Amino acid sequence: MANRAVSASEVNAVLSELLRTPLLPGVRKVAGGCEDPTVARVGFMAVPDIGPWLRRGQLLITTPETLARVTEPFNAFVGRLSTRGVAALAVQFSADGDTLAPELVDAADSADFPLLVFHGACDHPAARDREQTESAQIDAMFGAERLRRLLVDVVMGGGGLPQLTEVIAREMKGAALVTTSDGREICRAGDAAERKHLSACPAVDSTGRLRTDTVEGGLGLHEFDGQFISVSAISANHIDHGRLALFTGERVMTSYDQYLVERAESVCALVITREQAVASVEERHRANFVHDLLLGRAGDHDHVVSHAKTFGWDFDRPLVIVSIEPDPVDEPASAAPARLPVVDRQAMAFSGAIAHRDPGAAVTALTGETVIVMGVGTDTMALVRDLVTVVRGEGGGGRRPFSVGVSRPTAAIEAVPALYSQARTALTVGRRISGPWTVTQFDDLGVYRLLSLVEDENELETFARETLRELTEETAEAQDMRKTLEVLLATNINIAETARKLHFHYNTLRYRVVKLEKMLGPFTAQPELRLDLSLALKITAMRGINH
Repeated sequence: MANRAVSASEVNAVLSELLRTPLLPGVRKVAGGCEDPTVARVGFMAVPDIGPWLRRGQLLITTPETLARVTEPFNAFVGRLSTRGVAALAVQFSADGDTLAPELVDAADSADFPLLVFHGACDHPAARDREQTESAQIDAMFGAERLRRLLVDVVMGGGGLPQLTEVIAREMKGAALVTTSDGREICRAGDAAERKHLSACPAVDSTGRLRTDTVEGGLGLHEFDGQFISVSAISANHIDHGRLALFTGERVMTSYDQYLVERAESVCALVITREQAVASVEERHRANFVHDLLLGRAGDHDHVVSHAKTFGWDFDRPLVIVSIEPDPVDEPASAAPARLPVVDRQAMAFSGAIAHRDPGAAVTALTGETVIVMGVGTDTMALVRDLVTVVRGEGGGGRRPFSVGVSRPTAAIEAVPALYSQARTALTVGRRISGPWTVTQFDDLGVYRLLSLVEDENELETFARETLRELTEETAEAQDMRKTLEVLLATNINIAETARKLHFHYNTLRYRVVKLEKMLGPFTAQPELRLDLSLALKITAMRGINH
């Protein structure tokens, strides 16, 4: 709407060639542009918030009066143009002089972004729709201001995100969706038909999560067989707080709608930061109480139960402790806005997931982990896995992997510190054995529980290496023979069954048994040696030897 993709005969030329046409009379370059980019289209900037109309390969023409209304720092403004693939920015002066703000020139030089100035009218077929384009941008600006005023009235009346979403859906005639930065739904609004279409949209995965890590659910305006979705980031204080998405299945959306969505997200950001400011104070008290509870210094049973009720938690029942910790990953540096700390994001996710499943549960972000104190159900582990499925989604959206440890149940508040220790042990050992995204219950650890109590890790590793000998080497053959030994021990040295499980010929496996006994000793005839080997294999798995 604000941009017309012109034909190859009109533009589709490198910038230096285009500058020799009447499009930009008397043009000169004042900053940036060591390379000679290809220009595929011409766009015009009549309002300071130009985001929805930016296109790759675009020569963007504006005036000094419009640039004077830009509210963001010029380095951010130029950076946005460069990131979106804009070929160059040309500033049209109508009077004598062509002086630009030094900050703009410096920003263009720093980004090596072509910055041009010229005088006079554009005389070129690519500029024939300029008046219509700029008029549409101005109309969009007034429309956005009307929507913003409606949303601000909601905020001033004490409304939150659900009320804002309702207004956005009603005014823009679609289904509105507010999510976290990784696409997890916070609230949605709109008529039943639009909401049903949204659930089947390719921008939403099978768990109902907006695909923020794919093209379909990425920022901007997308079309899917006549259905449209517009996505904008909700950011404030240089922190990415989430996404605002508008979906329509009954009408065509244009860059005008994208402009409105981007303006509406700023009001959503205001509400989110307001709620976070209030919640941070409350969360500090909740976290301190849970921290004291896990250390056994929160008081007696009656005091703990009474104090928990002030936070809406029900601790007067059998409880389990769940510990969730982000798995270590290498995160490359990103130019995108910063996000909330990963533990805070995961705590928010689990809090939302458990809200209607166990309203009396406590979900708290502590240093480095999220802790859930929840009631014991008919199948507690099924509930925990359900929560993990909801929070994890399909694993996309930039979601950090995490591991989970679950304690035994208890009806005694005094036993909570011991339960917390169990949950941490289950998490740590489970992750060492199975890697990231592991959900482990303390009772499922078996002998690993005992091994985890040994504080001297060097002694355990020494025992494993002395017992397994060559099998601890970092070779494919050692790993293969170690696998054979594991299955042999699991089948109680049943050669035929082991051969079937490993898909070996019977004689091949007998040969392997002879070879293993030459390495390790006569384990087929010595139960004590088999026990040592079993323990050594578990230590190898738990401590990550050769992993």
